[in-house]
Amino acid sequence: MIQTATVNYHVHKPERQAFHLDADGIKGNLISPELRTVNVPVADARTKRGSVSFPKDSLAFANVPTSTNITTEDNSWREIYDQELTTLLQEKLRVKDVIIFDHTIREDDPDAVRLPARNVHSDYSKDGARQRLIDILGDEHAHEWSKGHYAFINVWRPLENPINSAPLGFVRPSSLDEHDWVLLDLIYPDRRGQIMGLVENQNHEWIYQSKMTPDEVAIFNIYDNRGLPSIAHSALDMIEDVNINTIRKSIESRTLIRY
Repeated sequence: MIQTATVNYHVHKPERQAFHLDADGIKGNLISPELRTVNVPVADARTKRGSVSFPKDSLAFANVPTSTNITTEDNSWREIYDQELTTLLQEKLRVKDVIIFDHTIREDDPDAVRLPARNVHSDYSKDGARQRLIDILGDEHAHEWSKGHYAFINVWRPLENPINSAPLGFVRPSSLDEHDWVLLDLIYPDRRGQIMGLVENQNHEWIYQSKMTPDEVAIFNIYDNRGLPSIAHSALDMIEDVNINTIRKSIESRTLIRY
């Protein structure tokens, strides 16, 4: 089944563009570069047309309930959840080492600290990924990992309720042109980083998994030093059932893995 959603693409410009995060020292304050709002057709991964595989599409979905209660109130869930994610990635992707270095809880509420990301992007550029590897491991261990096969993998899970609005959508990598990517700076009060934004291309094939529940996860590739494509993603402005009014809440976990 094909749905229609609204997304915000980046645009090509002659000058370097940037996001300013926690701008002016205000947590959650975001200043964005120019975005172009576009309606796109979206295929459901639960159907044949939207089916995906990680080796081919840099994306997989899995049913893996968590045994812990993930909340913003405290971090007591982290040890259990980190072990669950480690086991998941070891079993699904056959990885040797897993380092979980960040969890971001997002809520589609104007008063939330972290809202769903509504720009089509991937989290790291090539240089950004290499620098993040050093930030996490230090120079010596980063050099060691660079000799082998490593990747940054994200795991996304709904929280509390099935997703009825603003689901996470992905662009099938085979439908991209390399010129669709644009380098963007991330400017924080205390550091800088880089991500990749995506510009509009009518050939893009959008995929999502309908009505994802808290028992399900999306596993997707951000950067792979052996060439598996990074997958562009964004929250999709669409509603599954207009009679349901639950707020979209999710957790995105960022991991560094070694095959």
